[in-house]
Amino acid sequence: MKHHVPPERWSSPSDPSRGLDRAEVEARRARFGRNDMFASRRAGWREVLRESARDPMPWFLLGISLLFALLGDHTEAVVLGLALLPILGMDAYLHRRSRASVEGLASRLAMRSRVWRDGHLVEVDTVDLVPGDLVRVEASEYLPADGVIVDGGHLQLDESALTGESLPCRKHPWTGAMPEDAEIEDRHWGAAGTRLLTGSLQLRVVDTGARTLYGGIVRLAQTGPRQRTPLQQALSSLVTALVAVAVLMCVALALARWYQGHGLLDAVVSALTLAVAALPEEFPVVLTAFLGVGVWRLARHGALVQRAVAVENIGRVSAICTDKTGTLTEGRLQLRTLQPASDVDEPALLRVAARASREDSADPMDTAILERAGGAGGERAATFPFTEKARREVAVFVLEDGQFEAVAKGAPETVLAMCTLSSEEREVWSARAGEWAARGYKVIACARRALPAWPGGEPDREYAFAGLLGFADPLREGVAEAVAETRQAGIRVLMITGDHPLTARAIAVEAGLGGAAPTVRLGEDLVRDLRRDGVAALADLDAVARCLPMHKLEIVRALQAEGEIVAVTGDGVNDVPALQAADIGIAMGRRGTRTASEVAPVVLLDDNFGTLVEAIAEGRQLFGNLKLSFAYLLMIHMPLVLTAAFVPWLGLPLLYLPIHVVWLELIIHPTALLAFQQLPTRARLQRVRRTTRLRFFDAREWAVVIGGGLALTALVGVGYAYSLESSGSAVHARSMALLVLVVASAAVTLALGRGRTRAARIVPLAALASAIVLLTIPTLAAALQLQLLHADDWMLALAGGVLIGAVAALFHRSHRAVRAS
Repeated sequence: MKHHVPPERWSSPSDPSRGLDRAEVEARRARFGRNDMFASRRAGWREVLRESARDPMPWFLLGISLLFALLGDHTEAVVLGLALLPILGMDAYLHRRSRASVEGLASRLAMRSRVWRDGHLVEVDTVDLVPGDLVRVEASEYLPADGVIVDGGHLQLDESALTGESLPCRKHPWTGAMPEDAEIEDRHWGAAGTRLLTGSLQLRVVDTGARTLYGGIVRLAQTGPRQRTPLQQALSSLVTALVAVAVLMCVALALARWYQGHGLLDAVVSALTLAVAALPEEFPVVLTAFLGVGVWRLARHGALVQRAVAVENIGRVSAICTDKTGTLTEGRLQLRTLQPASDVDEPALLRVAARASREDSADPMDTAILERAGGAGGERAATFPFTEKARREVAVFVLEDGQFEAVAKGAPETVLAMCTLSSEEREVWSARAGEWAARGYKVIACARRALPAWPGGEPDREYAFAGLLGFADPLREGVAEAVAETRQAGIRVLMITGDHPLTARAIAVEAGLGGAAPTVRLGEDLVRDLRRDGVAALADLDAVARCLPMHKLEIVRALQAEGEIVAVTGDGVNDVPALQAADIGIAMGRRGTRTASEVAPVVLLDDNFGTLVEAIAEGRQLFGNLKLSFAYLLMIHMPLVLTAAFVPWLGLPLLYLPIHVVWLELIIHPTALLAFQQLPTRARLQRVRRTTRLRFFDAREWAVVIGGGLALTALVGVGYAYSLESSGSAVHARSMALLVLVVASAAVTLALGRGRTRAARIVPLAALASAIVLLTIPTLAAALQLQLLHADDWMLALAGGVLIGAVAALFHRSHRAVRAS
């Protein structure tokens, strides 16, 4: 990567080492503004309330709650009132998430900076820096702006805030004059929000505020979308349609009863009874309960859900943009392979490498070597650290006999040139180092030299070659199997990393992405093609290397534009924009930053890609369970509402009184809430048909639901009419209709839930038991204005229940057909 340095942003004082003077600072601040990365709109609680007021669901629940309160059903009113809390809490969470992301981003920036002004090193507020300032940064401090490193030695920067890669990046100063419109290579560049690990540096500021890479991340994070989820939108549309139909039916029934001469009171009671039966208040309550259960079920698999509504999207994921480091890999550098020279064994090679490493170094390569070798040992006389120019590290040790030994490690081409090897031997070892590098290894060479005497200075020739070491971040156990499972289930997996393309390709091969020849693109090239060719640029893509946060965000949006439901994994503040834009953002719990964990609605406690796959399977099962519950509600509510409306319309006596509706609701509510939510997860991910719009049911599933509801409506109506004609008693006919509904409710529950859980067995049996108690005990029957039924009535009701249960069982077959299509 190269960074453009416009001439107007480069300092031009007579003595650059003195920094800017006061007049230059004021002029530049007036021209370029303050180094403020957080100047943007702030979302307050009034905005949260305004957004919540646009959602019809809270108003619907509030209205129904008031209606139940007016009718005297205070328990139902309180339950619906409480259901408002999680819906309003979702908007409050989004508000808190936005604030948390900004607070976390701010924590990675220095509030005060040391800068040269008028020839003196002074401390100023970081927001007061301007392009051209000369800033001094010490080890463990964060860089306050973007610019060119002009002084320093042995520099290593932690750039994970921008790239997501945990390994340090070596930097070295730019020397010489700055040409006009220069393009500075990344090894000379320092960026705001990155942390200096070793050494000290001086940075000539080029970009400040929103122009910095970090400022771009902040801007994207603060403007992240906060719209309702697809499931909320789909449920809102469904409930709105049902409410509209219910209101029209209630008005029509009231007018019909009044026109038939039953009086105004009868008309109002009829309409209110129908309203209690028809208004779909169960749907948001069931959704809230199921999402709560989903949070608990996912937590058992190591996925902590911080925003319950996010559970809905996990099961619908069709594309995963996953980090490499720490998610697919273990997130730590390991010595994976080594090849000693012909006259050296492995312990001797490790001893040379360990002595050429420093125990106080923050370099993970040194750490990996020392862990494998068990320490360096010996008395160190001198160290000549790694530099970009030398590309090697040399140490001199004092031996027990008073002689000396020089050891070296570094870039293979550098170390091989220091050794006494023939040209053929040097070519063989160079070729082997190239092969390892192509496989994604970070390769170094080691050498040693015996020194009878050491006059001082760095020994740089006549070394004996010791061998090669290959380092890599190993793939996590089970990742390849998890990737294969997701791909077989039709889920696209795209690895996005800030690492080198060779490393990305090697990990992609090992993880099973793209087979033996995965397609890897550079982030900058891919984004350019996305802007030119659209989503076609993503065809057959397996991995993206050297990817910046804004690149990752554009990739996510491109996938969403293609109709994908995108999950994004991330662990750093660099991932915040993509985590917010994704349909489901997933943070890494172990190695992730506070910002990523607070922004993402889901946190993987073990940082494992396999856990994500388990969470997707659990989410799909949860959505399937929710569909079963909604199918039950519709199949039972449809005959209840239609018969409650059409029987009185025909001039017949009221089919249901308010007490009967209460009895049925006491059966319907627990069944919808308990009978389906704990159905077990399938052993493996199933392939599902991708849709661009969330729908509760496919056309075939709708056919089963509507067909079953109409069939049950016909059975209830026929049973009522038959019993009314044969007995001449409206009370007997009403008892028959209620028995048919209760038996059908139990049959539908058993058919949909298949008795796979205790609740799926107990709930329908409890419903049947309530019918037996209320319709066989004369006192209770009379209190509910019901009558005892004959044996043939029970047989007809049971036969009808079996028939409706058989229709409901077709829902599973249509559901499997949808999955396989």
